[in-house]
Amino acid sequence: MGQKRTAIAGLGLSDIGKVYSYSATEFAAIAVRNAVADAGISLGDVDGLIMSGGLSQGLGLNLQGALGVTDLNLLTHMQGYGSTAAQMVQYASMAVQSGMAETIAIVWADDPLKENRGGSAAYKSASEGSTGWRGLLASSGIYSANTYYALAARRHMRKYGTTSDHLGAIAVAQRKWAMMNPLAQLRTPLTLEDYHASRYISEPFHLFDCCLVSNGGIALVITSLERARLLPQPPVEVLGWAQAHPGRTGVRNDDFGLTSGAATAGPAALKMADTSLDEIDLVEVYDCYSYTALVTLEDYGFCDKGEGGPFLAQPGVLGPGGSLAVNTGGGQLSSYYLWGMTPLSEAVIQARGQAGERQVSRHDRVLVSGNGGTLDHHATLVLGTV
Repeated sequence: MGQKRTAIAGLGLSDIGKVYSYSATEFAAIAVRNAVADAGISLGDVDGLIMSGGLSQGLGLNLQGALGVTDLNLLTHMQGYGSTAAQMVQYASMAVQSGMAETIAIVWADDPLKENRGGSAAYKSASEGSTGWRGLLASSGIYSANTYYALAARRHMRKYGTTSDHLGAIAVAQRKWAMMNPLAQLRTPLTLEDYHASRYISEPFHLFDCCLVSNGGIALVITSLERARLLPQPPVEVLGWAQAHPGRTGVRNDDFGLTSGAATAGPAALKMADTSLDEIDLVEVYDCYSYTALVTLEDYGFCDKGEGGPFLAQPGVLGPGGSLAVNTGGGQLSSYYLWGMTPLSEAVIQARGQAGERQVSRHDRVLVSGNGGTLDHHATLVLGTV
């Protein structure tokens, strides 16, 4: 008898964006309840709970009490930064396969946005008070994700000739997808001229190279494929997964900014799923910055290393109707930023065939990425329809 197959049977979202009326724990509880209802089960059917949060650090094991669920067989809090969402799916699947739990809710939530305070303030405060080596870097102006990733992007540009036009093409294409997504925070048209006219955040990044800041929560229900087939929603099977943790931030190395954990995790996940890149119908990648999407797609093998910029900027590659369906909800640049749950939630919506106007015609195999740290942590999923 083969190993038990697992599937995503429920998806639940809270309100997302500039929503100030809930804490991270409350966002998480709303998302879990919505995911459970979406799966056609009750909270009492959940026997496993895996959670993760962002900057506010307000979400923890207390979520069990907030939900009022008892007698769980699995309860844990995880943190792999942007790779966490995909990791949670992996660990939940392994728990179901082992028999440790039968029905597991996974959830990510955060509330960094505060009224009368810009989104950048939330992430700036998280980097203040650095000591030691990071304090020395901070005194030189290198103190945030923006600056670390800007250095990585600049390295890629100097090595391979990647340009701002190349990065802008990604931002423009994702905005076109977001314009068809009713959940997206940014739905106004964006041209390459608009992109270049936007202010610099940390050179070479313009405003539209950088992800949004959002409040909210997203949850999934993971169970066996056999059980998922009996539930109301189309099952989204978890076909393959892998992780890679280079862990080289702050360490002198020759490939900083040139490669990521996707180069290892991508092929491994595809091998586990017994599939190949040419069988992938759409790709939902972690795009905290336009550059991150570019280097991930290179590392997955959609083009040769160093050719991501020219390849992705070609007419007819990205955007609705393009040959490569990437971040079909608008991604973190234009839709919403709930860390790794952004690409993962869109993957589930597309695989189910429930994306409405932006639905792609072929959605049997979906490649999903999660990225954390400054290219330090990576998790890949291959999802599929039954």
